[in-house]
Amino acid sequence: MRAVMTVTGKDKRGIIAKVSAFLAEKNANIEDISQTVLGEYFAMIMLVDLSEAKEELAELARECAEMGRKIGMVIYMQHEDIFNAMHNV
Repeated sequence: MRAVMTVTGKDKRGIIAKVSAFLAEKNANIEDISQTVLGEYFAMIMLVDLSEAKEELAELARECAEMGRKIGMVIYMQHEDIFNAMHNV
């Protein structure tokens, strides 16, 4: 199963490192990543393979949101199918 993860907030050092280390710890694999800095704001979207993850998507999403709060970012993870349905008009 794959999920789409978004990370947004004020740019600062170490965002990608912290998020990727967290995912590696959970045995999730980043398949694709795009990030940009818009002025002082950071935006990243990742496609993450959760087929070997240690936890279910709902728990990972909750933990990602919590990590985001700790590092001053907004992190949202959702199932790839939901993301696709929301963006298929």
